[in-house]
Amino acid sequence: MANPPDENTAELDVITMGRASVDLYGQQIGSRLEDIASFAKSVGGCPANIAVGTARLGLRSALLTRVGDEQMGRFIREQMRREGVSVDGLVTDKERLTALVLLAVEEEGVSPMIFVRTDCADMALDPDDVDEAFVASARAVVVTGTHFSRENTEAAQRKAIRIAKAHGRKVVFDIDYRPNLWGLAGHAAGFERYVKSDRVSNRLKSVLPDCDLIVGTEEEIMIASGADDPLSALKAIRALSQATIVLKRGAMGCIVYDGPISDDLEDGVVGKGFPIEVFNVLGAGDAFMSGLLRGWLGGESLETAATWANACGAFAVSRLLCSPEYPTWAELQYFLEHGSPHRALRKDETLNTIHWATTRRRAIQLLMALAIDHRVQLEEAAAAAGVDSGKIGQFKVLAVKAAARVAGGRDGYGMLIDEKHGRDAMFEFARHSFAWLGRPVELPGSRPLRFEFSQDIGSQLVEWPVEHCIKCLCFYHPDDPAALKLEQQDKLRTLFEAARKVGRELLVEIIAGKHGPLAEDTVPRALEELYALGIKPDWWKLEPQNSAAAWRRIGAVIERSDPLCRGVVLLGLEAPENELVQAFRATADAPVVKGFAVGRTIFMEPAERWFAGKIGDEEAIAEMAARFERLTSAWLAARSRKAA
Repeated sequence: MANPPDENTAELDVITMGRASVDLYGQQIGSRLEDIASFAKSVGGCPANIAVGTARLGLRSALLTRVGDEQMGRFIREQMRREGVSVDGLVTDKERLTALVLLAVEEEGVSPMIFVRTDCADMALDPDDVDEAFVASARAVVVTGTHFSRENTEAAQRKAIRIAKAHGRKVVFDIDYRPNLWGLAGHAAGFERYVKSDRVSNRLKSVLPDCDLIVGTEEEIMIASGADDPLSALKAIRALSQATIVLKRGAMGCIVYDGPISDDLEDGVVGKGFPIEVFNVLGAGDAFMSGLLRGWLGGESLETAATWANACGAFAVSRLLCSPEYPTWAELQYFLEHGSPHRALRKDETLNTIHWATTRRRAIQLLMALAIDHRVQLEEAAAAAGVDSGKIGQFKVLAVKAAARVAGGRDGYGMLIDEKHGRDAMFEFARHSFAWLGRPVELPGSRPLRFEFSQDIGSQLVEWPVEHCIKCLCFYHPDDPAALKLEQQDKLRTLFEAARKVGRELLVEIIAGKHGPLAEDTVPRALEELYALGIKPDWWKLEPQNSAAAWRRIGAVIERSDPLCRGVVLLGLEAPENELVQAFRATADAPVVKGFAVGRTIFMEPAERWFAGKIGDEEAIAEMAARFERLTSAWLAARSRKAA
């Protein structure tokens, strides 16, 4: 991600202060909040959203507020870290709960919401939480309207303003007016945007003289000034402050005023607008502010900053959630250069691919996985030893312990575990610090491809933990009969769409060599055919190739079709260790290959002896660990790299 121009020695670009909540978004669009049956969880609250939005655009951002000492507070802290937001100013309040907001999209532009903020953690922020060195380390501090509604939070924000000004930093004011958070509307009126109040106006007017940038909607500049119409409000603000004023006008974009206010409301700097379908207005202003700050702090012209702000707002109103939907820098740049053929940006597959790939939960540059997702092979081994199939699950737990012994908490290690026999193994997996878990969905051996438990794959995936990766093996050869290819392609496309819908990563395993010759161009042709259908998995799992030229072709296809693909992992096909080592070496000049996922070479012989009672648990663990260790060492040696 590109970094904006730096100024002096500031460690951060922006610190945002104020609300931090967990948003629970109703997933049934067009329903009353009373009728919502399921919710999607995300970070919310104006300052928290802006911290995420600016970080995604390449700014070094931080959040200064409080969260509760419970699961929702930890979720906010962990998500901020995942987004690259500094949590040095995030205080844990052991006495109060993290705020919650329940929301629904009832119709276009109508989103009822309930704020659950009784004595919540963020409203307990006080001046002692504001560290001078921390505030001074940022080029700008963003203060927000709600936190001027109480004495303690107001004092905290005013302290931050004093520090910023004393150190020559910028002060940004997001008016962010929510009447019911000032006690001016009932609990059911969370979506209410404007209630006139002299008390609120007098409080906010006192903030204006210290600001360098003031941002608000027409209603917000009216409440901040006490005036009754937008033009009078602008003039009243200008009489108190020389700040750049940005008037947000929803679908009409914005107007920026950087000097005297004339009698013409339209007499200001206007950025490029983006006509799009309005799906959900909540959080759009925070996305807008993120784009504005990227341009304003980056030294761009006001017109460019306004254009970026409008574009970010367009992304937000065209998607459901708040911060999870904000664009990354790569996504924004693509949109500004190419636009979109869709008024509903959430339906643009290219933008969605960029968004998905640039907001993944973690970076994985190396993946060495022990595959224990086999079902049929272990069922046959158990039957041959005359033991109940229930022993398979117990053995898989031992395999997890073996892999964990090798991984030792280091990054770059993972596993493949199935649902049929691996439930307890997954629980054991969760006790260790692995980087990755893949779970198969295919019916073993099926050709044409079938899913194992139900062909309604989407309903299964929604129950999976969000960090689990879908793995699907397809016996696919580009020279297969047309009808067979079409059936398998349709199945993979259905799976890809389901994976994106429920937000799970996808690994597609292609084995071509079992049903036709494996030539230099076989797998590259197969990948090209699937990419042509719009199938863009996060990972490919592929069989060893016969030549370095084949790997170069595979790499070229992936780079051309989906440069944001995580890469390829090599499968083992029960090859002896020495053959796998040779296969590893053959990929040394293929940077697209990121690792391996090998199973039977590691576990099959120990499993047969364990089922037969010839070895015990510890011996089985030790033997599998030794085999896995030898393969990981061989991989790292082939790539001349070490596990982190």
